[in-house]
Amino acid sequence: MIFKAVRDGKPYPEHGLSLREWARIPPRQVRLDQLVTTKRELALDKLLAEDSTFYGDLFPHVVEFDGALYLEDGLHRALRAALQQRTTMHVRVLLYEPASDTPVSA
Repeated sequence: MIFKAVRDGKPYPEHGLSLREWARIPPRQVRLDQLVTTKRELALDKLLAEDSTFYGDLFPHVVEFDGALYLEDGLHRALRAALQQRTTMHVRVLLYEPASDTPVSA
């Protein structure tokens, strides 16, 4: 199994972080089998593109919510890592605490 689970949508409220705010979160390594995807489908052309991260963040965005790690952005990079037989990848993790509905960098 590549991912812990595959969802269609996010179970948490919108956090509203900008790309600049995401960039302030230091990357950390996580196992692919700990991630829950928030998208069911992907575009094959993006998966195979060599420059797929040229205009975006180098590190995928993950939201830790209610004890689970949700892959919000970076599904293509995560799948590419799995196809290269890697079991981990570096991601930026935002800790979203449900009690306060406030995003906190992890």
